[in-house]
Amino acid sequence: MPRPNRPLRSHLPRRPSRLRVDPFIAALLGTVAVAALLPARGAAAPAFSDAATGAVAVLFFLYGARLSAREAWEGLKQWRLHGTVLAVTFGLFPLLGVAAHLLVPAVLSPQLYQGLLFLTLLPSTVQSSIAFTSIARGNTAAAVCSATFSSLFGIVLTPLLAAVLLHTKGGVSPGTMLEIAEQLLLPFAAGQVLRRWIAAWMARHRAVLGLVDRGSILLVVYSAFSAAVVGGVWGALSLPRLAALLGAEAALLALVLTATLLVGRRLGFGRGDLVAIIFCGSKKSLASGVPMAAVLFPGPAAGLMVLPLMLFHQLQLMVCAVLARRWGAQAESAGATAQPAAAPALDHAA
Repeated sequence: MPRPNRPLRSHLPRRPSRLRVDPFIAALLGTVAVAALLPARGAAAPAFSDAATGAVAVLFFLYGARLSAREAWEGLKQWRLHGTVLAVTFGLFPLLGVAAHLLVPAVLSPQLYQGLLFLTLLPSTVQSSIAFTSIARGNTAAAVCSATFSSLFGIVLTPLLAAVLLHTKGGVSPGTMLEIAEQLLLPFAAGQVLRRWIAAWMARHRAVLGLVDRGSILLVVYSAFSAAVVGGVWGALSLPRLAALLGAEAALLALVLTATLLVGRRLGFGRGDLVAIIFCGSKKSLASGVPMAAVLFPGPAAGLMVLPLMLFHQLQLMVCAVLARRWGAQAESAGATAQPAAAPALDHAA
């Protein structure tokens, strides 16, 4: 009988490919350059700010419309795996972010540290977590559910953690939570309610809606970085500071990758589940982080809050792409199934 993993063979390159910059990251960097040279000023600034607010609402409406409540409910059966991913995403990551305060001011400026701390509070990515788990021959179904749960919990937990740790919008208060609910939860809930009528239409127009997603994020980035340029925030930045930030993020990613591997093995997860835990637990979502930053940090501050996330996003894609291809090649050569008891093989690649 053919092996069930054979369809994944097409995802595995026969020889290592060069690491390339994510086209979306290139578009983001281009947007930052445009904002630096041609920021929105005067009457244009509030117009772009209002447009960015509307873009955030559109993004979270689409997130809600894409989430299948039935699939999420079915995924609860693997509660140990999902609980581990959530504990890393909203527990270990924030703890490491708080510990990074030791780098201030010798390594990181206070503003860059706040951006670094903010990215540790975000939910996991969805698309890349699933894709890398599939390439590495892990438990793809578990990755779908874990990444989805992370995004869902992040809508509530990220603003709460940011209010406590970053003192956003005056901290935790009924008024703060109501405002966040109006800007994030209400569009998400509307998408959930309307999903039964628009899901088929969205599936047919997936490519166009993907452009809407990315275009909305670019609009939010332009508005945030324009406000930062006009407000003179970039005067405190320098190339050595940016290099130090990149080094701190590389260390953060390495710590989380190692921790997910060790904790997953300690808890007795098989190889397939372990791969899903590593990829879902080690990532942070740019798609959720950019609009959340626009809501939680209005004005010039949003630009610097997003910069560490943009760097971390590209870093996690490059590192996890290498790991996924390597582990997938190992599984291919060993004839591993989706759930083999070969977790030690991941040690050498990690």
